[in-house]
Amino acid sequence: MNKTNWVDEKNLSMLADFYEFTMANGYLESNMEDRIAYFEMFFRTVPDDGGYAIMAGVEQLIEYLNNLKFTKEDIEYFKSKGTFGEKFLNYLENFKFTCDIWAIPEGTPIFPQEPIVIVRGPVVQAQLVETMILLTINYQSLIATKANRLVRAAQGRPVIEFGSRRAHSYDASILGARAAYIGGCMGTANTIVDRDYKIPALGTMAHSWIQLFPSELEAFRAYAKTYPDNCYLLVDTYNTLRSGIPNAIKVFNEEILPRGFRPKGIRIDSGDIAYLTKEARRMLDDAGFEDCTIMASSGLDEYLITDLLIQGAKIDSFGVGERLITAKSQPIFGGVYKLAAVEYDGVICPKIKISENVGKITTPGFKQVYRLFDRDSHKAIADVVTLHDEIIDDTKPYEIFHPLFTWKRKIVKNFYAKKLLVKIFQQGKQIYESPDIYDIKEYCKEQVETLWDEVKRFERPHEYFVDLSKPLWDIKDKLLKENQ
Repeated sequence: MNKTNWVDEKNLSMLADFYEFTMANGYLESNMEDRIAYFEMFFRTVPDDGGYAIMAGVEQLIEYLNNLKFTKEDIEYFKSKGTFGEKFLNYLENFKFTCDIWAIPEGTPIFPQEPIVIVRGPVVQAQLVETMILLTINYQSLIATKANRLVRAAQGRPVIEFGSRRAHSYDASILGARAAYIGGCMGTANTIVDRDYKIPALGTMAHSWIQLFPSELEAFRAYAKTYPDNCYLLVDTYNTLRSGIPNAIKVFNEEILPRGFRPKGIRIDSGDIAYLTKEARRMLDDAGFEDCTIMASSGLDEYLITDLLIQGAKIDSFGVGERLITAKSQPIFGGVYKLAAVEYDGVICPKIKISENVGKITTPGFKQVYRLFDRDSHKAIADVVTLHDEIIDDTKPYEIFHPLFTWKRKIVKNFYAKKLLVKIFQQGKQIYESPDIYDIKEYCKEQVETLWDEVKRFERPHEYFVDLSKPLWDIKDKLLKENQ
């Protein structure tokens, strides 16, 4: 695939919360520019009360980090504010990114309270990338997660992302389509995504095509003559059952079959989808077009798709727009970026944020995430957040326990352990190559299959275990007690 650089035409280094720059200036004025800090991104809850989320956006994060720089215009802007010191301005003029970064690969199922991106480096740099890390990973992970829910609801039927015109910006329409493909969608309505990411662009006609002709029949006939080998007709402009489908059948017989082709399908975009698709299927079959597929669109989400299939709707594929591209039911992923440790003379000193809200207490330290899999079923058993240099010996039984309710314990046997965080930057240099988008999508599908069905339920899914290793838990417990 010919990858496009999302940031080719943009200098996104200034896309940061203003406090990131004021803090950076303060670090420099305090002679702390060389202090090594460890920040991590994690999220607290799964959107839509789901059982898991899908990691996405790493490729765009890499592009952003590779293009970090500050222009003369940027520096002049900071000068004009009158609040930034000369040391800070000189720092930006000679800026060079030198951080180490780890991330969980795109397409991986991820869970609350585990680090999905870790940044280690000079505190000024690690602070300046906060906003872009969050917005890049948050949005695409949100859409990939929503897409995966839709695809599971469709039970093997193709789902196409139809949300370009409903997205919150042109970047959202492009990167949202990319994320939806990772989550399992088969294609998109967005043409530029096909050009730049080679994700199939799919589409036929709008109601305006039919309205522009003197009659529906003439509109169908003109389209069939233009695209006899790929004829999909939108049948609900006037009356789906009384005119749309009868006219489609007439055109199929008079324009498609004589040219040696078969009709590809019809689309229904309004009305009682369950009833209309059942009647449409009967009419098409009676006319000898059993192979003509039926696509449904119009305000679909995973719950409506589920209900339609329960009602016996005869739908072969789904087009999902605004409720996917905006993740309408819960349009916030909620990832956060927190300090986890600082180095003093080469020694890592864990840091913790304490809150009366237990869910907002952070886990200190430089970490790694392991996923434990059953050797026989290859199903995921649990994730264990460990210290970065810890090794989980999967040749021996391993005890996991709930990090809050520590009496909840389990001995895991006959398992294998896989590290999830991979290093993508070393001292500011990219050392990881993003996989092809098709490989990411297939990897996502494979990894979701490792989750138990109970975790994949839409309603009240089983809570997947994300535990702390004993050494990491000891550090957290010690810091909590010291700060009581």
